[in-house]
Amino acid sequence: MNLNSPSEKKIVNSWFKNASPWVNTIRDEQIESRKLVTNQAIIAAITSRFPQSVLDIGCGEGWLIRELATRNIQGVGVDVVPDLIEQAQKRGGGNFRIASYEEIAADQLKIRVDVAVCNFSLFGQESVAALLGAIPTLLNPQGILIIQTLHPLMACGDFPYEEGWREGSWVGFSSDFSDPPPWYFRTLESWVRLLTESGFSLLEIREPLHPHTQKPASIILMARVQD
Repeated sequence: MNLNSPSEKKIVNSWFKNASPWVNTIRDEQIESRKLVTNQAIIAAITSRFPQSVLDIGCGEGWLIRELATRNIQGVGVDVVPDLIEQAQKRGGGNFRIASYEEIAADQLKIRVDVAVCNFSLFGQESVAALLGAIPTLLNPQGILIIQTLHPLMACGDFPYEEGWREGSWVGFSSDFSDPPPWYFRTLESWVRLLTESGFSLLEIREPLHPHTQKPASIILMARVQD
């Protein structure tokens, strides 16, 4: 397993470079699908499990942890990008820490939570597989993993429907963004297989619809640790 492959490194380097424009984008609600659909969809998925504690993996500037705090849910947010964690800490609402997926997989967080959530934060191949394989050790008994990601059928575009690396794009974003990160496309079948191989049983799939297009804006996978 090569966690230092060129594509994996490009993902991290891109987010280091684009942290500032990303903070502005989230603050100004510039992503229509998030504002109309996916932000509330992930909050609804989390609160449907009535957790007392949540770990947001790839939390960015921490918006989700702050939203959950208003619902009396204790949150820990982690991200590999120091500039994003700095912004999250300034705004408060939770416990924010710098941590890479490799460090999380090595159990360096030393925490246990009711829900671990990955909200549009799983871009890689080997790094994601290593992370998901370690998440069962981060969950309390009956704990849940919740993933929101691009819907495979919508994200596939004109390419063959098979998993593999894709070039990134900032189309639709401001000109402040540069060097888009590559990302590893997974079919629905490969997502389910990865969850199973990581020790999870799939509980529920949600497909939040965009109100204008009536097409899926994302897919949400909810899973528990296998008995």
